[in-house]
Amino acid sequence: MKGIVEERAASLGEYIIESKATVRSAAKKFGVSKSTVHKDVSERLKYINPRLYKEVKSVLELNKAQRHIRGGMATRKKYQDKNL
Repeated sequence: MKGIVEERAASLGEYIIESKATVRSAAKKFGVSKSTVHKDVSERLKYINPRLYKEVKSVLELNKAQRHIRGGMATRKKYQDKNL
């Protein structure tokens, strides 16, 4: 059973790096919760594959820095759609 979790963590990490995905979009793609994705890539991956962990961490930090911009764009789109 333990091998499945390790494989999932590595697969999630590779997916996030390849597609610059957010935790939310990775969770949707793999059919798991955001908490599971976060735990896999921020805690488990550190011990499974440290090089991959560092790459994933940089992508997630970039996503976190851009989060407020994406939220503002979503709000803007929401109200533009209402006014049509």
